[in-house]
Order: sequence, then structure tokens, then C-alpha cells
Amino acid sequence: MRPYLAIQLAGTELWLLADKAIYYPAERALLIADAHFGKAAAYRRLGQPVPHGTTDHNLARLDALLAGYDCERLIFLGDFLHAPESHASATLAALQDWRERHPSLQITLIRGNHDKRAGDPPASLGFEVVAEPLLLGPFALQHEPTPHSSHHVLAGHVHPAYRLLGKGRQRLRLPCFYILQNISLLPAFGAFTGGMNIERQPGSRVYVVGDGAVWEAV
Repeated sequence: MRPYLAIQLAGTELWLLADKAIYYPAERALLIADAHFGKAAAYRRLGQPVPHGTTDHNLARLDALLAGYDCERLIFLGDFLHAPESHASATLAALQDWRERHPSLQITLIRGNHDKRAGDPPASLGFEVVAEPLLLGPFALQHEPTPHSSHHVLAGHVHPAYRLLGKGRQRLRLPCFYILQNISLLPAFGAFTGGMNIERQPGSRVYVVGDGAVWEAV
């Protein structure tokens, strides 16, 4: 099974990736929502016993996506850093090393609610940082899933997840892409971010991700 599923949205082809991202072939762009780099570090600063290595894991996943798809541009749809404590030296050093592996990649961050609190990434990372919306083709790229007057919104923030049908402990909850008439939600990219169950609306499409694949929930 291929690690992506091509769909038509707003008259445009998008690839929904099994690693919780979107590839936009016409723009050679990779779209990532809610990476929340440095979240574990922030929790450890508060004395919480959370896993180490999440930043390296997320960056390795990004490396694999950039190697697997023809990307000229990487766009973060908000919440790149989790909190002010995410500016820990180890987190920033890992991000700097990663950036130096991709010096020609154009990277844009659309500020999300966590970015406003955490502060912008260091200037040495060479990000373009903008407010929402960022218009690209027929899409308004945003962090908040609020309607746009003329463009279909691609947004993050919600960390959507979907419960597949089943009984009791047999019910499976997976991250998902949630496609509505005027707004579509990306799953959270970060490995330590959690998720919120969506209530499916009539006419919507839900694409769940798991086990290296993407498929439509029916």
C-alpha cells in the first residue's frame, strides 16, 4: 500500500501522507501542522516524566518526507514550537543541525497560538514567519480553522482523531484528515501532541492514518 492517498480538493490534487502531512504537487510544497517541537522539553522543565528524543524522532520523519517527495517549500501551519521553554539549548541545536542539512529549502511558518506564546524560531533557522492566512492556489493556509471569504481553508490546531467502528476495547482511535466543504483539518504532525475526537458532519470526508497508510473511513 502506498504511503499516501491522492484526493481532489478545491479543484486541486493533494496527497494525504501517512506520516500526517500533505504534499501539494503543483506547488512542490510540504504542509505540516502542529509539530510542537520542544513540547517534551517544556514538560520536563515542569518536572513531568515525559519521553526524551521526540525532537530527533520528528526531525527524522521530516527528513524522510523531504527525501521522498519533490519539495521546494516547507510550510508549517502553526505551532512549530510549543512554549517558551521549548527554546532549550538541546532542542535548538537539533533544529539548527536539521536546517543545515536543508540549506536551500524555503520554509514558512504561519504563526499559531503556541507560536505567539513561545516566540518565533531563531533567525538562524532562516524561516519566513507570517500571520494567517497564507494564500496558496485555491487554499488559505491557516492555523485556526476559521472560514475564509474566498479560499478553501487548510488548518491545524484541532489535532483531529477519529474512532473507527467497533465494540468496547475493539474500537480504534486514529489521527485523521477531516475534509469539510470549506475547511479541512490536518492531523498533528508532532509525536507527542495527543488528539481530539471529531464528530463527523454530513457530507464530510474522513481519512485516517495508521500502519504506514491512509484510507477513507466509511
